[in-house]
Amino acid sequence: MRIAEVIIPLPVPEPFDYLVPEEMVLAPGDHVLVPLGPRRVWGLVRDVRETPATNRNLKAVAERIAVTPLPANTLAFVEWASRWQIAPPGDPMAIALRGLRSEPPRPPKRLVLTGEPPSKLTAARERVLEAAQAGSPTAVALAEAAGVSTGVVKALIDDGALTWVELPEDQAFAEPDPDHAPAALNPSQAAAADVLGQMIRQGGFQAALIDGVTGSGKTEVYLEAVAHALRADPDAQILVLLPEIALTQAVIARFAQRFGVEPAEWHSGVSGPKRRRVWDAVVAGDARIVVGARSALFLPFRKLALIVVDEEHDSSFKQEDGFIYQGRDLAVARANIEKAMVVLASATPSLESLWNAEQGRYRWLRLSARHGAAQMPEIGLIDLRETPPEHGRWLSPPLVEALADTYARGEQSLLFLNRRGYAPLVICKACGQRMTAPDTDSWLVEHRYTNRLVCHLTGFSMRKPDKCPHCGAKDSLTSIGPGVERIEDEVKSLFPEARVAVFSSDTVPDGQSARELVERMAGHEIDVMVATQAAAKGHNFPMLTLVGVVDADLGLKGGDLRAGERTFQLLAQATGRAGRHERPGRALIQTWQPEHPVMQALKAQDRDAFVEAESAEREAARLPPFGRLVALVLSSPDPSALEAVARNLAAAVPNAEGAEVYGPADAPLALIRGRRRKRFLVRADRGVDIQGLVSTWLSRVKVPASVRVVVDVDPYSFL
Repeated sequence: MRIAEVIIPLPVPEPFDYLVPEEMVLAPGDHVLVPLGPRRVWGLVRDVRETPATNRNLKAVAERIAVTPLPANTLAFVEWASRWQIAPPGDPMAIALRGLRSEPPRPPKRLVLTGEPPSKLTAARERVLEAAQAGSPTAVALAEAAGVSTGVVKALIDDGALTWVELPEDQAFAEPDPDHAPAALNPSQAAAADVLGQMIRQGGFQAALIDGVTGSGKTEVYLEAVAHALRADPDAQILVLLPEIALTQAVIARFAQRFGVEPAEWHSGVSGPKRRRVWDAVVAGDARIVVGARSALFLPFRKLALIVVDEEHDSSFKQEDGFIYQGRDLAVARANIEKAMVVLASATPSLESLWNAEQGRYRWLRLSARHGAAQMPEIGLIDLRETPPEHGRWLSPPLVEALADTYARGEQSLLFLNRRGYAPLVICKACGQRMTAPDTDSWLVEHRYTNRLVCHLTGFSMRKPDKCPHCGAKDSLTSIGPGVERIEDEVKSLFPEARVAVFSSDTVPDGQSARELVERMAGHEIDVMVATQAAAKGHNFPMLTLVGVVDADLGLKGGDLRAGERTFQLLAQATGRAGRHERPGRALIQTWQPEHPVMQALKAQDRDAFVEAESAEREAARLPPFGRLVALVLSSPDPSALEAVARNLAAAVPNAEGAEVYGPADAPLALIRGRRRKRFLVRADRGVDIQGLVSTWLSRVKVPASVRVVVDVDPYSFL
């Protein structure tokens, strides 16, 4: 009797057992259809075992699906990720199989001549036949080329003079050439690239951190590491992870320039058929280089040799819903499973990565100077207590003066504010009510472009009303605080002739629009760019010499343990956009707290001093990277059921040395989509098996279906 353990890509706690029919041959990694209740679902075979006949009433596997099996290392990674994140195995498996949800792209077709004359020949038909000599991808294109209606083309198809033929597909992903166009590296870059090359040739799992100031040429260094990996093994595959879709097009262009071909692209902006094409090419080993978002970690690589995590510090690598995970950490784990190399790169590395480098776990490669003639920008602090903006404005006089000087010299400026929309809060002047999303504590953000109020947490949106929904007062709703749209209005009023653009996820919702805006900025078609963090990293604009930070204190608010670190990283990245070429740059930071250690470290450009102070505080509190955290978030539409589960969990807390449990406490956002929320926080020393502790704890309490418990290992959000 053969039994297959099948992982179903649904949030079920464990694989299900199914009988294997006698005529069916199955192995780990095979794709199958299995019965689940009244329907048949896609599953992935985890294992097949022989067992004596039992009285268990098992259902049989319905069908083996003719799809290339998932490689053993990918399956091992999915199972490891499930255990590490304390999540059902079906959650990461759903990500690994996401590319199979679409049919492969249809083979390209072309409309060609059959050689048969039409039954009758008119002047219009003659023009179509002449235009069809080279073939045409569509009937519309052929009609336009001939200057006729599509009806004439259709009549010729019906008459047998034209026909559709399928063309042989071009090779989906051409072979990259590691020697196509190597960059001229400076001595510091060359030394780092040589070290990476030596590590790759040694083989096995190894990790390196490229720690270089903004503009130091980290990308050129890891491109050479990619070249070393391609030379070392003709079948090697490389994965490059990016935190933002907006960066994808620029990085793909760099790869095409260096290796002569574009890499495969994987992120949410790629269409379903194209994703299927990439998935099939990766599992076949045909896609040698993949550039993508964090979910690309779950692609079925056949021979993964190198993973690069660019901007490794970026919080966008943290997946906050569904299957919750930290992409940077899982990249290191996948490299370990694959016996591959992982390279982390950043101008402002995370404290976790710096700690690993100091402990000798990562090879630490430092690039301390900008490439070529470029110098680091001069950074100044604007004390808003001494020089506040004019009433109703958000830009202080010193920053306005700097903008005017930069504009007069024909150079570019970037104003950084990490707030989308026009205003982060809309309030009624009559009753004082703040506009929030229905059944949610989250404020509604005003977007003037669309005249809508939007909840960036739940996605709820509504037209801005002309009267208060609570008290009925007309024209009483007023906008509080600035977003990028409001700063854009202010810049336009100050410099009516200036060309101003906004770079945010609202104005560049996909890779194509991001590329177009970046090209306009690089081509000096924009004088002032107002941007969120979407433009604060990875971009090089030759004429950008001034960066102004509108609200530097924004990220320091709240109880996030990484607030100081994140603020330093984000502002260092943003100010680092200035002066990346021959022209010197400067940055001005508006703040109400110029004495804050983060602001002083930014002004002095002394990252090491900031890291030392921040690390000392974390170590004293035994917080990451010196300890570990797991958050439990409880939610329910039934407040009494939520309270009961929270009490039961509090009573069942395990007594473990080196670990503490805090809570339950109301979450800062205590109501989202009609569900009340409470939080626990577990802190443990590094030597404690925190996953085992939390799993044991949860097993002691029966949780009703009305209450949802979400486990967040290494939380980044404390809302």
